[in-house]
Amino acid sequence: MDLEAIAEITRLKYRYVRALDTKSWAEFADTLMPDATATYAEHLRFDSRDGFVSFMQDTLGPHVITEHHCGHPEIDVHGDTATGIWYLSDTVVVPGDQLMMHGAAFYQDRYAKDAAGRWKIAHTEYERTYESVYSLADLPSFRLTSNRWALIGSPQSGSKIAP
Repeated sequence: MDLEAIAEITRLKYRYVRALDTKSWAEFADTLMPDATATYAEHLRFDSRDGFVSFMQDTLGPHVITEHHCGHPEIDVHGDTATGIWYLSDTVVVPGDQLMMHGAAFYQDRYAKDAAGRWKIAHTEYERTYESVYSLADLPSFRLTSNRWALIGSPQSGSKIAP
């Protein structure tokens, strides 16, 4: 068992979700091979890193708050390639639409070493075990008391964030 490779791949996946949640798109892209593919649900398929990153950037911009947790990794290393299964729990808050989603899924990833010998994601996909959606209007006690992107969404910029 290659424990060093498993540790590197674990850090890679953690960096992937951190970059996603902090909207650090260049760092997010750096977790992926240039020809990486991704599949989410039946109708979301991406054949390149650029297409995938562009979709995430457009869909999960500063108007959306996300929280992704990955754990319970099952990683198998085969030389310069590897596979991994991860348990995902995620929350998405869209203040402007008064919407919150919570769900769980299992990621199935493939990894490869790049030319510099660094582990990258070659393919990622997940299958939902469940997803629930709530209207924030139905939760009268809900208050967004902190938001990293509040300045981006301030009234001066023309977009509003829920109080």
